[in-house]
Amino acid sequence: MASTTEIAPPPTPPTGNNTPAARVLLERLGAKVKRIDDWRGDLSITVDRSAWVEACTLLRDHPELDFKLFLDLCGVDNLDEREQRFEVVFHAYSVSKKHHVRLKAAVPESDATIDTITGVYKGASWFEREAWDLYGIVFKGHSNLARILTHRDFVGHGMRKDYPTARRHILKEPEPWLVKRPQGDYTVVNIGPSHPAMHGAFRVQAVMDGETIVDAEAEIGYMHRNFEKMAEERTYWQIIPYTDRLNYCSSFMNGHGWALAVEKLLGVPAPPRAEAIRVILSEFSRIMDHFVCIGTNIVDLGAITPFFYLFRVREEIYDLLEACCGARLTVSYVRIGGLAQDVPEDFSDRCRRLIESVRKYTDETDRLVTRNTIFARRFKDVGTMPADEALDWGWVGPCLRGSGVAYDIRKDHPYSGYEQYDFDVPVGTVGDCYDRYLVRLEEIRQSLRIIEQAVAKLPGGPVIVDDKKVALPPKEQVYTNIEALMNHFKLVYEGILAPPGEVYGYTEAANGELGYYIVSDGRKFPRRLKVRPPCFNIYQAYPEMIKGGPLADAVAIIGGLNVIAGELDR
Repeated sequence: MASTTEIAPPPTPPTGNNTPAARVLLERLGAKVKRIDDWRGDLSITVDRSAWVEACTLLRDHPELDFKLFLDLCGVDNLDEREQRFEVVFHAYSVSKKHHVRLKAAVPESDATIDTITGVYKGASWFEREAWDLYGIVFKGHSNLARILTHRDFVGHGMRKDYPTARRHILKEPEPWLVKRPQGDYTVVNIGPSHPAMHGAFRVQAVMDGETIVDAEAEIGYMHRNFEKMAEERTYWQIIPYTDRLNYCSSFMNGHGWALAVEKLLGVPAPPRAEAIRVILSEFSRIMDHFVCIGTNIVDLGAITPFFYLFRVREEIYDLLEACCGARLTVSYVRIGGLAQDVPEDFSDRCRRLIESVRKYTDETDRLVTRNTIFARRFKDVGTMPADEALDWGWVGPCLRGSGVAYDIRKDHPYSGYEQYDFDVPVGTVGDCYDRYLVRLEEIRQSLRIIEQAVAKLPGGPVIVDDKKVALPPKEQVYTNIEALMNHFKLVYEGILAPPGEVYGYTEAANGELGYYIVSDGRKFPRRLKVRPPCFNIYQAYPEMIKGGPLADAVAIIGGLNVIAGELDR
C-alpha cells in the first residue's frame, strides 16, 4: 500500500518552460508548479492540488492561453509506485491557439480529495463523478458526487489497482428517482433505457407539465464493461478488438485512433500505404456513421424512405470492409504499425464504384429532406447550443462544428497524411438540430473528396512496419526460418514493450475528438488507459437542452447528437 503520509516529491528540473502555458503558470503559481514535461509533443504540467482550480482558471481565461475547450478529466492509480497514490489528470484544448495541454495534480491516499472545477468548466461534472466512482477521489464542492458508471449497490472503486477484477455486485433494487421528487400536478416519464428513440441503452427521467419538460436527469452505465480496467491486463495488440466495441457504427476509426496513439508512444510510424488505406476506410466509416445518425433521426420524426436509401449503401460499405479483412461490424483490421493484411487487388475499383453509390443516395436524401417543410419545422431552432457553451461542455465533432466552431483535427493537427488532401470543414451558424444535420450531410461529401484523392494516389509498398519489436514476421517466414519463428514467439510471449512515459493520442472520429491517454511503465500492458469518448461530453448536456421544451423535441435532439452507448459507457 502507498504511504498514508503526504510527502513532497523531490524537485524535478522543469522542461518545456518556454511554452506559453508553462510560462504563465510558473509566473502566477510559482513553486506550486511541481513539474513540466514535454514528451512526444505533449505538454504536461503538474501543479500542487491546492492550486488546481486556479491553474484551470488560468488556462481557460488567460488571453495568451485560451484553453476554453474542456476535453477530459480522469484519475490514475499509482499504487506501490509513488508516495502520493492518485493523480487527477485534465486535458484541455485552445481552438484559437491550436494547442493541447495536460494538467495534473497528485492526491494522497490518506486524503483523496481535490477541489471541483465544475465552476470553471461545465463539462467536468460527469468526469469528476466518474473519477470518484472508479477511483474514490472526492471532488470537494461538487453538487452531485454520485456513482455514474456503476450502480448504487456497487461496493468500492473498480479502477483501483488493488480492486479484484472478478468481483461482482448485484443491483438489488433500481433507483426510481433521478430527478428531485416533483411536488404538484406533474407527470414523471421515463425515456429509455429500452425505448428505440433513445438510440441506445440509456435512460432519461423527465418531469412533465403537460407536454413540456420542466426537469430532467440522465442515467448511463447500462453498457459499462470497464474497458479501461480490462486494458490494464491486455497487451497493446489485444486491446484492438475492444476498441471496435466503443463506437460500433464506425469501428474501424476506433482502431485507427488506438494504433496512432500507441505508435506515438513507441515513436514508430506506419508505412505510407497503410496510412492511405487507413484514411480511405476511416472516411468510409465516417460516412457510414453519419448515415446511421441521419437515417435514424429522420425515422424518429416519421419519415422512412431516406432511412432505406442510407442503410442500403451502408451495407455496400460493409461489403468493402469485409473484402479487406473478413469482418463487417467490428473489424479488428488495424495493427500497431500498420494493417493486418493488404487490401484486395480490386480495392481501388471497389472504392470508385462505392463513391458513386454514396454520392447518388446522399443526393437523393438531400432532395427528399433538406427543404422539406415538416422536417425543417421539427429541426430549425430546436436544441440550440451556442458556441461558447458547446466549448464549455466539451463538445467536439459535427455537434461543435454545428455550433459554428471550425475545429477539425484532420485540418488543425493532421495525421495519417491528411495534410495532402484538399477538403473543407463545414460549420453551422445557429447551432440547432438543423445545423447539425447539414454539417453531417456536407461532411459526407467532403469525405468522398478525401477518398477520391487518396485512391488516386494510393502508394505501393508494405502495409506494416518492418520492426521486429512491433510487427510479427510474415507467416511464410515463420514456417521456414528459425529466426522468424523465434521473433514470432518472443513478440507474442513478451508483447510490445513500450517505453515508460505518457501520451495523449487523438483523432477526428465520426463524433469528434476520440482520445486515448496512455500511461506506460515499460511493461507489455498499459499502466493506465483512459478513453476520451466524444459522446460523454455531448450527452452530458442533453438533460439541460431539453428542459423547457416539448417531449417531441427531446426525440429530435437526441437523434442529432448521435450518442452511441458503447462509446458513452465504455
